[in-house]
Parts: sequence; C-alpha cells; structure tokens
Amino acid sequence: MDGFKINYIDGRGVAGNPPLLGPMSHSVWMASSVFDGARAYRGLVPDLDRHCARVVASALAMGLRPMLTPGEVEAIAREGIDRFPPDAALYIRPMFWAEEGFIVPKPETTRFVMTIVEAPMPTARRLSACLSRYRRPAPDMAPTDAKTGALYANVARMLREAKARGFDTTVTLDGLGHVAEFATANLFIAKNGIVRTPAANGTFLAGITRARVLGLLREDGVAVEEVSLGIDDVLEADEVFATGNYAKVVPCIKVEDRPFPADGAMTARARTLYDAFAERTRR
Repeated sequence: MDGFKINYIDGRGVAGNPPLLGPMSHSVWMASSVFDGARAYRGLVPDLDRHCARVVASALAMGLRPMLTPGEVEAIAREGIDRFPPDAALYIRPMFWAEEGFIVPKPETTRFVMTIVEAPMPTARRLSACLSRYRRPAPDMAPTDAKTGALYANVARMLREAKARGFDTTVTLDGLGHVAEFATANLFIAKNGIVRTPAANGTFLAGITRARVLGLLREDGVAVEEVSLGIDDVLEADEVFATGNYAKVVPCIKVEDRPFPADGAMTARARTLYDAFAERTRR
C-alpha cells in the first residue's frame, strides 16, 4: 500500500507513516493489536458501519478498552474519506492496541489510530490455491473471536507456502480437517446450482463481505448452505470463489491441479449482486 496515507492519531490528522510505537509498547512484543479493513471506491462505502463495529468488538475480545463507539469510529473514517477525491480507491483501517502491560495488556493504556490509504481495487483478479499444511486454530487455542494481528503470523506462513509452490493463496483446513477458508478470504463453492460455504465454527473469521454475499444470494432465490466441507467437496465443485473486503468477489481458477472456470455463472451472479448492493452505499 504505497499510496498517499492519512492517519488520525490522538485527535489530529497526520500524513504519511508516522512513528507510533516504542520498543516497550505492549503491541510490539505481545501482539495486542486489533484492526479492521473497510473499502471506499468510486464514491461507495459498503458496510463501513459493520467494519467499525467489528473493530470495537475485537478490542473488547482482546481485553482492551476502546475509548470510541462504533459510530464514533465510523465518523472519523468518513471525515478522512472526505479528504480524498470522490472516486478514490481507499483502504480504511481502524486499529486499537495496548501500550502497557506484562503479557496481559493494561486496558487503560489502549490507543487508537485510523489509517486511510490509497489502494487500487484489483481488476480482473483471479486466484489459484494450494492446500496448506498449516491449519486454523480452534477457539480455545487462539483469540479467533478477534481480528487481531496476532493471528496473521500463521496466515503469513500459509502465503509463503503458496508463493513457494507458485500459487496465490491456500485452501486452509481447521483442526478437524474441515475446510475453513482461503488464507485471507472466505471460500464458496457452487455445485449443481447450490452455493455452499463452510459453516462458521469459530476457527476462522466469518467475514462481513461473506455475510453480505450470503444474504444477497438468498434474497435472489439462490439455494445457499452453510455446511461442513471437505477438500473433496472443493475439488469436485463446479465453481470456487472467494469473498473478502479487499477485492470483494473473486473467482478461484485452480485448486492444486484442478481447474475451475473464471466466468462461472454463480460467481458472476454473486459479484453482480454485490456490485448492485455497493451502489446503494454511495456517500
């Protein structure tokens, strides 16, 4: 993300990438940070309120004490968005973290920053995926109820693994061997006109864009199921696609050596429905 950046820090706007943390900051050595990511593009701001609510919920789940309500986080985001051209493609990242504490963060030292950076929307993006040997942790093994930076070291291992094998991302399993998601996005399959996605079981982030696409497909009359999926279900599907905040709806064209269409009917339907929804969020 090399575009122009605006940061809201301690009540003021600061450009660029200013220093925030010191070597004794709890977040540096004990990973207490939580964040969320929203998008603004072509004057659209889909589900900004949900992303702002989730970052506050994540902070609470990590034992932090957020000093802002979801509505106040959203107001800061909208003020920052307005500093950019109306058609700018932006990544909006609110973040809470603790400054002090020994292993357990001191809630009263919680801080907040909002970063808004120019980041083009991916165009005509397609994913290829391999099966990862790394797995998602169970809820009693890691803070899976928060969108925390602490979980992303495992994600980074998956992506290094995928790149080393010539793929973009991974299909990741949970501890029981069920399909959880892609490394950084939720996973959907389509088979015989039915769309399926792994049932949320606490091991992965059941994303905001995932929920939106599920609802839109159901409203459009598509049979949608949240179920337990195995890797064979994915390999035997007619289509595979990903949903996530950063790129929205993206086809997966290969899992291991199994090809899938880039222009599948259900993938296109999901993308069209999401784009129509996003048009209703114009700022």
